[in-house]
Amino acid sequence: MFDYKNKYELFRRGGERSASPLSAGSHGYAAFWNGIRISITVLTLILNSHAYSQDYPTRDIRAISPVAAGSGGDILVRYYADKLSRLAGKSVVVDNRGGAQGVVGTELAAHAKPDGYTLLFTPASSMLAAQPHFFKTLPFDPFKDFTSVAPLAWLPFAIAVEAKSPIRTVGDLVAQLKKKADNGFYGAGNNSGIGTAELFKEMAGIKTTQVPYKTAAQGLAALLDSQIDFLVWDATFMSGHVKAGRIRLVAVTSLKRSSTFPEVPTMVESGFPGFEITSWWGLAVPAGTPRPIVDKLAGWMHEIGQMEETRQFLFKVATDVLSGSPEQMATMLRQEYDRWGRIVKLAKIEPQ
Repeated sequence: MFDYKNKYELFRRGGERSASPLSAGSHGYAAFWNGIRISITVLTLILNSHAYSQDYPTRDIRAISPVAAGSGGDILVRYYADKLSRLAGKSVVVDNRGGAQGVVGTELAAHAKPDGYTLLFTPASSMLAAQPHFFKTLPFDPFKDFTSVAPLAWLPFAIAVEAKSPIRTVGDLVAQLKKKADNGFYGAGNNSGIGTAELFKEMAGIKTTQVPYKTAAQGLAALLDSQIDFLVWDATFMSGHVKAGRIRLVAVTSLKRSSTFPEVPTMVESGFPGFEITSWWGLAVPAGTPRPIVDKLAGWMHEIGQMEETRQFLFKVATDVLSGSPEQMATMLRQEYDRWGRIVKLAKIEPQ
């Protein structure tokens, strides 16, 4: 066994000065044992975290949904929450915290305890990536306050007109709007929809005025009553009304066509090069959540995404599966943040 006491005495006498843990004198002696204590503490934390994640979850989980109850997004959240509860063996309770375009629920999740028992199912592309460009200040930081878990699903926005309208393409819509001195009116609700419409306006060279609506139903009613010329909303909301024959989609905003509406062209195909705005959902947790728990949740999300039932469910709501790791979601989020910065600048949108 190494004789620390004798080695220390040799150093004091100016004898052997080998590279020992105590070669810096009494300060080195204290630093050495302090390092041992820190190492033991870190190892204990790692082992406890691993054991904690092995048992996770041991109680019900809260899933925050930053959208209104009963909305298209909420239906998606409840589907994933139900599947997660079956895999995790514990109830996953959906907590709807809509308001301020999702800021209320997102703030609540950001400041929750990072123990894996508060999850945020969020339209990440808009809530975490786009919102910082639309608001001067936010009560959360999308990159510092959250840890990405997994992307879940993607869907396009769509531009719709009345079904009885003679307008069948984006080109028809632009031509019709340019005949109006004020270039008409459009309806949109959240900032992503507004950003989509404003980018369309800028690229088309029109000055259509936005009419804000708190709910998609209000925007639809205005469109059917001919109060506005077109409506921009997510494809999930649009799908049921397209099938019912109330509205017609003239374009989707994704880079590729929607599997639900394969006959509807993209904006790029409609003559707007580079036009791509896709809404995607993801799962995030408060920053500081143990990595083993993040990995466990990511694995369950991947499993849910591979289910044929999931693909069928998403198809019905005009959405497609989007899978990936925590690192891939984090990269997507950063890329989406940069993309929205360019969109907001190009569309000349001023932060609120």
